[in-house]
Amino acid sequence: MSEPRGQFSSKIGFLMAASGSAVGLGNIWGFPTQAASNGGGAFVLAYLVLAFLLAYPALMAELVIGRHARANIVTALDQLGERPATKRLGRAVGYYGVLIAGLILSFYAIVAGWMLAEFGKPVAHLIGWSGAEQWLGGDSLTRNLVVCGIFTAFTVAIIAKGVEDGIEAWSTRLMPLLFIILLGLILYVLVQPGATDGLKTYLIPDFRQLADPGLLLSAMGQAFFSLSLGVGTMLIYGSYLRKDDSLPRMGAAVTLLDISIAFTAGLLILPAMYVAQHQGIVIYGDNGELLAGPGLIFQVLPSLFANMGGAGTWLSIAFFALMSIAALTSSISMLETPVSVVTERTRLKRTGAAWSIGALIFLISALIIANMSTLFDATVSLTTEYSQPLLGIALCLFVGWIMHRNHLLNELKAGHQDIEHSLFWKIWPFYVRIICPLLILLAFIQTLR
Repeated sequence: MSEPRGQFSSKIGFLMAASGSAVGLGNIWGFPTQAASNGGGAFVLAYLVLAFLLAYPALMAELVIGRHARANIVTALDQLGERPATKRLGRAVGYYGVLIAGLILSFYAIVAGWMLAEFGKPVAHLIGWSGAEQWLGGDSLTRNLVVCGIFTAFTVAIIAKGVEDGIEAWSTRLMPLLFIILLGLILYVLVQPGATDGLKTYLIPDFRQLADPGLLLSAMGQAFFSLSLGVGTMLIYGSYLRKDDSLPRMGAAVTLLDISIAFTAGLLILPAMYVAQHQGIVIYGDNGELLAGPGLIFQVLPSLFANMGGAGTWLSIAFFALMSIAALTSSISMLETPVSVVTERTRLKRTGAAWSIGALIFLISALIIANMSTLFDATVSLTTEYSQPLLGIALCLFVGWIMHRNHLLNELKAGHQDIEHSLFWKIWPFYVRIICPLLILLAFIQTLR
């Protein structure tokens, strides 16, 4: 017999967990880096539009499937189909989603490990542990493996405790702390020389750049990545929702929280880049391309903090504590996807499943670390730019074409009795069935030309 399923104890518990899943390195590391690399304001505008046009409908599809099935992604998609072919297709999509979730977590844990190392480095400096400071500041294979392993162990330990005592309890503790640290850092950076130039780059779009297919694909991938879509994380969180919760309102709240944090993180990172540039740190090359790329945070910000003297040490601790917390709130949702499949489809208990899968993911991380130049960027592109949007299409099609319309309506009415007469019901079913998959496909076609 599988273990009894958990459930979020409150709306705020779900919102903190779901927004924690969404508000991770994808927002605070990925989004500002993508914005800096893709023209600033133009990327921000494209992201905001695509988050509502594509990501929110896909998020709603996951929440509906999850709560309707009360199961993991594999079982849920299997149950939606009535014919053997649709059941097989559902299982295949589900297992592919689990695979992609595992691959995302494998590179995510590497980056999160770097955050832990950057957090530990100024702490070691303060207590006079120079050997540890030097080791944490290096880029050795051993260091990367150790910090990645530590972060993975933190993630596994939380997931092993279950839904209410693990995911919900830690999300409600960590998310408020994340908000406080983020706002404090923004207030400090915005009063520094050079910050105004960063704000202009971030907030004023060059509309001509919106014709760039690469920018649109990056913005779409970022929207799906930051909302943890396509891989079953929101589906499994939806399965832990109570029946009296309104899914459209919950989905809108999560989307707004995610977008707000991503936008707010940009108010920190891009002005900080220009503050660093004002201090003589080179940010952009002669051709206008961002020099640091994905390593922006680890190359630019430590230099910025180092130029601030004693205050910079404390700012560095606060910033990388923020990044580590953001990473942890997202990683627990990604690990929950494969753990829920194993615990619900086998006899393995949650604790054993969490540690076994965590160990497997760490082995994949170790393989990537050992072949960083060839595997890291390839894994990121495969999972976030291509697989997540395509899985998002698949989940939209399952809701729109395979799930019975009456089941869909009844699931939405469970927490929103008058939804049948709302604008949402008049638009969303058709939109998720036709428009959303079509828009995502068109973005891919345009990019491949």
